[in-house]
Amino acid sequence: MTRQLFGFSANRRIVGGLLVNLFSSICIVFINKWIYVHYGFPNMTLTLIHFVVTWLGLYICQKMDIFCPKSLPVRRIMWLALSFCGFVAFTNLSLQNNSIGTYQLAKVMTTPVIILIQTTYYKKTFSTKIKLTLVPITLGVILNSYYDVRFNLLGMVFATLGVLVTSLYQVWVGAKQHELQVNSMQLLYYQAPLSSAVLLGIIPLFEPLAGDGGIFGPWSLTALVAVLFSGVVAFLVNLSIYWIIGNTSAVTYNMFGHFKFCITLIGGYLLFQDPLSLNQALGILCTLAGILSYTHFKLLEQEEGKSRLAQKP
Repeated sequence: MTRQLFGFSANRRIVGGLLVNLFSSICIVFINKWIYVHYGFPNMTLTLIHFVVTWLGLYICQKMDIFCPKSLPVRRIMWLALSFCGFVAFTNLSLQNNSIGTYQLAKVMTTPVIILIQTTYYKKTFSTKIKLTLVPITLGVILNSYYDVRFNLLGMVFATLGVLVTSLYQVWVGAKQHELQVNSMQLLYYQAPLSSAVLLGIIPLFEPLAGDGGIFGPWSLTALVAVLFSGVVAFLVNLSIYWIIGNTSAVTYNMFGHFKFCITLIGGYLLFQDPLSLNQALGILCTLAGILSYTHFKLLEQEEGKSRLAQKP
């Protein structure tokens, strides 16, 4: 009976964690889009607020012994902090200037670019099956972008820059975790305030501080509440990702990620009346087929690797 109660309690925690991640991951896209569309809040300032709230959340977490911080030299994570600024700022600019469908599908291109970077500069090899899954992913993104009636050059520039910087950031995160022997939360705990300091120095060069559209402008109470809520949700996204992977498996997180991908796309068309043509729908299905194939083959390779290790004497 005790074992059954424990199992039921554990399952409830897992379901709770999945629901928090589902809510926060989808909500962050919609709330940011809402802030851009209805309030015109400055992009880089919103990014800075996300960084500050994330660091405050992590500070509370380490005080509650959820993780143990590790001292890191600033010079060894400066480029990582700069890429962190770039990836969040450019993805937010992409969201601001594109439909949610194009924004979501452009993010999918991060996987092919990471594979290209790791193959070219880190001499990492990938199986033919993995490489072939990139064909439907890329084709789907091209189809959606080409037939997007709200296509605009500036939005695609931001989306492209977002993919490139995000790919670099994710490659460097893995390299730095291995090099500095830290986990994701320990690294983010130092990245967030360093990235905040960088943004604090450059925001006055690109965005007004006072008046309409400035951080100290005449914002309504509802706008400020929405911005603060966005920061809290951004923190929940980061925290829930680490919790799910640590308490379930890569399979659960990946399959759950595909579900969120579909829900976010559908929500964009329903909430913001983003138009959807037949060719765009085909592009979305093509991309989703590529994502599922990539995940399937990647997990098979991981299982085969574990089997080979287990067979060794």
